[in-house]
Amino acid sequence: MQIFDSSDRYGAVSRGLHWAVAVLILWQFLGMGLKLIFGRNDFVGFFVGTHQPVGFVIFWLVVFRVLWALASRKRRPDHGTGMLAKAAAAGHGLLYALMIAIPTLALLRAWGGTRGFAPFGFEVFAPREVEIAWATSLAGLLHGELGWVLAVLIVGHIAMVAVHERFWRDGTLRKMAGRR
Repeated sequence: MQIFDSSDRYGAVSRGLHWAVAVLILWQFLGMGLKLIFGRNDFVGFFVGTHQPVGFVIFWLVVFRVLWALASRKRRPDHGTGMLAKAAAAGHGLLYALMIAIPTLALLRAWGGTRGFAPFGFEVFAPREVEIAWATSLAGLLHGELGWVLAVLIVGHIAMVAVHERFWRDGTLRKMAGRR
């Protein structure tokens, strides 16, 4: 098993982080989609109730993923050259930026709110008596909307993998799936 990235494919750490974050983000969208469709009920409440702790895990996985990508940048498969390569790099950069910004906004909202924040029983922010309005307003305004922007980018990301596999047949999926 190849742990580190190489110019041919991503290593086990990069692949594990990619797919773990993908599954957890999919879980987040499932919960929020169910909430939009069915409103709040006991079934949907289960999914919505996991949103904050799962988002907290996503935040730390993405932080680690960014640090790993920076440490591995000279070994990783490159995007190539030309306009399509620049578009791919920009798309990946935007995905990373949103995966950091969205949970950061949620943490800002939790920090400024009155409920506190204790995912998995570990207190990150104690409840406060007075809300910090600028923090909760900013986060409330942007967190969900940027989440849906992320969803659109993810659909585009998946569509481009399909284009790579179906038309260009360049082995892009193999690089992240770990197949030889």
